[in-house]
Amino acid sequence: MGLDPERGNPGGGNEGRLGRDYLCALFDLDGTLINTEARSMAMWQLLLDRHGVQLDVRVFMGRRGRDVVPEVFPGHDVEALIIEVDGYADRPGLPAVVPVPGAAELVRRVAAHGSAIGLVTSAGRLWAEERLAQVGVRELFDVVVTAEDVDAGKPDPAGFLLAARKLGADPVRCVAFEDSLPGIAAAKAAGMHCVGVATTHPDDDLLGADLVVTDLSAVDWPLFI
Repeated sequence: MGLDPERGNPGGGNEGRLGRDYLCALFDLDGTLINTEARSMAMWQLLLDRHGVQLDVRVFMGRRGRDVVPEVFPGHDVEALIIEVDGYADRPGLPAVVPVPGAAELVRRVAAHGSAIGLVTSAGRLWAEERLAQVGVRELFDVVVTAEDVDAGKPDPAGFLLAARKLGADPVRCVAFEDSLPGIAAAKAAGMHCVGVATTHPDDDLLGADLVVTDLSAVDWPLFI
């Protein structure tokens, strides 16, 4: 889907009063729009414990499970392990899944301003669609790029570049919102500005981002960084 003409020309001329008026906002999902990381990490920890693997579970954070599993469990059946970890979803006591403060409001402000909106997630499409609906903003996303859509997951920039291409936008005119280190690395490798959302990492870990915020309630749009 290309940009609506009213949303500006990626070639230039859409400068705000205080600086560059970015044409696109590209959001990560888990940990950025919705607080699912604690739940996901608990499920991956169950898998590690079940197989007696001593490892910092955060190795899974921000990356596609299918990319990490072969590194952690060399020689094992990847699909079988993915099915196993998915089977932990009904375990009692897992952390709740709730929207990140300010997430829905920011997405609506971006849409009201006329900027294009995309999702770039390491999650699968069904999960992404359900979580966007839970946040209440699915209809505002012009593009949704999920784990199935790219050959290489974050920190590779392929997902962000694909989203920008689908929106007809120059990556330098896009702002990515990310909570994870692989996500920030992917956005910067794509040539985009990046806002680090400190929901899953302390501020000091997110120094690769151009701006770090506690959550999305601290962000306005247009954004000038």
